[in-house]
Amino acid sequence: MNTPTQRGRFITLEGGEGAGKSTNAAYIARRLEASGIRLHQTREPGGTALGEQIRTLLLDPSQQTMHADTELLLMFAARAQHLNEVILPALQAGDWVLCDRFTDATYAYQGGGRGIDMQRIAELEAWVQQGFQPDMTLLFDLPVETGLARAGERGALDRFEQEQKAFFSAVRETYLQRAAQYPGRFRIIDAGRELPEVQHQLDKLVDELLAMQHSPDGGQSR
Repeated sequence: MNTPTQRGRFITLEGGEGAGKSTNAAYIARRLEASGIRLHQTREPGGTALGEQIRTLLLDPSQQTMHADTELLLMFAARAQHLNEVILPALQAGDWVLCDRFTDATYAYQGGGRGIDMQRIAELEAWVQQGFQPDMTLLFDLPVETGLARAGERGALDRFEQEQKAFFSAVRETYLQRAAQYPGRFRIIDAGRELPEVQHQLDKLVDELLAMQHSPDGGQSR
């Protein structure tokens, strides 16, 4: 069990559309909580009352005229609130946080997908996060066609899901570039397999996560 003097761990889940992050987040959460970890599950954009309002705006299919810069700034506005209201207080209390998407998604979607210069994103990241990074990032990777087919089965598509294949190919490529750039933080899961096979991969990673519980500095975050 965590003690109040031990900082919690920040775990993020990343991946394109239809990667199964939500389903597998619940699986990871059950395993962590069964081991006595106090866990907060959250998501981006969102995670706070203000952030959820921003999320609704960002995903609204009627907002087709939204400029890429507006989209980027809204993402970081929601993130600033999320960090200060939810994530950092939980970690400081010794709790763990499992977050569906974080800043790697901004590099992938707004950088790779929208074509915004990565340095501009990095400047906002430095301003909002001040060096803060996840302890571990699980990247659920799968072919774009497979992910879009899965997303289409869920019903009406949001503003991002309505983008073209080239957009999502750029998103996937950027995610994989991020994973190569930060191999100490990223773990790649083959999300194109059947669910039991995906969760078999996760079992090994959860064991690795649990080992952090006993490490005084078991991650990359400050």
